[in-house]
Amino acid sequence: MPTSAAHSTAAPTPAVVVITGASSGFGALTARALADAGHTVYAGMRESTGRNAPRVREAADYAQEHGVDLRSIELDVNAQDSVDAAVARIQAEHGRIDVLIHNAGHMVVGPAEAFTPEQLAELYDVNVLSTQRVNRAVLPGMRHRGRGLVVWVSSSSVKGGTPPYLAPYFAAKAGMDSLAVSYAGELARWGVETSIVVPGSFTSGTNHFTHAGHPADSAVEAEYETRYAGLMDQVGEKLAALAPADAHASQVSDEIARIVGLPAGERPYRVHIDPADDGSEEVSEVADRIRREFLTRVDLPDLLTVRK
Repeated sequence: MPTSAAHSTAAPTPAVVVITGASSGFGALTARALADAGHTVYAGMRESTGRNAPRVREAADYAQEHGVDLRSIELDVNAQDSVDAAVARIQAEHGRIDVLIHNAGHMVVGPAEAFTPEQLAELYDVNVLSTQRVNRAVLPGMRHRGRGLVVWVSSSSVKGGTPPYLAPYFAAKAGMDSLAVSYAGELARWGVETSIVVPGSFTSGTNHFTHAGHPADSAVEAEYETRYAGLMDQVGEKLAALAPADAHASQVSDEIARIVGLPAGERPYRVHIDPADDGSEEVSEVADRIRREFLTRVDLPDLLTVRK
């Protein structure tokens, strides 16, 4: 957990927050949780005047009913122009972005061989390259102000149990998590904090499996079905059985809201919310310890803290 030499005892001021992929699931829940906590929240989503227009209305209704500052904004993480326009609008309205939450992502299910390389490239674009587009738009402001928080919504699949038929998604989330780890050190001297939030499998409160993509090569997929018939149903049932009955995606949004509300310099580097307990936390503890020890060995221990 990164700490700072100077700890603030004052209550944090309301933050200006932007969340990617906030039309549903973790993103929508987090937007509401942060707005409820008194922050100004921009819920980024694409096709805000088309497919996601109902989600925009729902967010507006929620804001009015609860008296909170929750605003939808057109933000397609796959298009730099869209990202830049959204960030410019927020900067114009508030002069800053205090918290960036990388939540946008997409899942696919099926045998890895049945996905085309182009499909993998599209998946990595959504889950990995999108964060770079948004970072390049948001981070200059945070660095120049000498403060900010970047929250990365990772996955327990990065270091935990990895059932078959989810390989492209797992690989993409691992790429994003690896990027987050390196960014943490590179932003520390600028006073910008990093928190990596690691959800496990949630079968309630998200649309990951419902909206999951499928392989383009149906012939290869059919061949695999002769040996792995019903495998995804089996995995889904087992994951649901492993999790407590009250496990809900709101546990993730509540944790993110808690992190954002902590004083600067006291946010955790990595937290797990994993009802099924697939082993990710145990492996991450080792990996993060080795990171701390190695940075110390190469005389870069200050990268483990946020410079004030």
